[in-house]
Amino acid sequence: MQSAAILAGGRARRLGGRDKSRVVVGGRTILARQIEILRRLVPRVVIVANDLESFADAGVPVLPDAVPGCGSLGGIYTALTAARGSVLVLACDLPFVTEAFLARVIDAGRDADVAIPRGPDGYQPLCANYGPACAEPLRRRLEQGALKVVDLLADVRVRELGPEEIAPFDPDGLLLLNVNTAADVARAELAAARRFGTTAGRQS
Repeated sequence: MQSAAILAGGRARRLGGRDKSRVVVGGRTILARQIEILRRLVPRVVIVANDLESFADAGVPVLPDAVPGCGSLGGIYTALTAARGSVLVLACDLPFVTEAFLARVIDAGRDADVAIPRGPDGYQPLCANYGPACAEPLRRRLEQGALKVVDLLADVRVRELGPEEIAPFDPDGLLLLNVNTAADVARAELAAARRFGTTAGRQS
């Protein structure tokens, strides 16, 4: 069964510790918009985060890290081991990912262990689809303390979605924009106002 997991366990140091999932872009939080989109795509959506109380109102299950202190790699492992099939993993700081693009990522993962976009800034492992075959390589890397997510690609079958495949879903270059800093938040708010007006958060 295909499922999806939003990773929301980061400390957001560059954003002053602010919960990035609760940043409001276009009138809605990033988290609320992502959950709405993912629910239309898959039958099960979860959040991976250690602060369970902070997400008690999200309306989806919240999973603590199976292996604490291992960053995004640990979050992916947690999501995958709790699933009954492939998992679309999504960082909680991507306000402009679309339903159509995420559906394409899921589809691309049907014949590979990982389907991963590669944009101008390189691979996007936190907007990727991970199959069950990734669980064992992930476990080994966690045991070794080798926590760089993209290094996992050397151990599994990869389906890359390159710039030419991403381009039709990203006419204004915002698709994979994440909000790591206050400047990123300001850019996202301005972009949402230009693109959607007051209904930015409800578009997909």
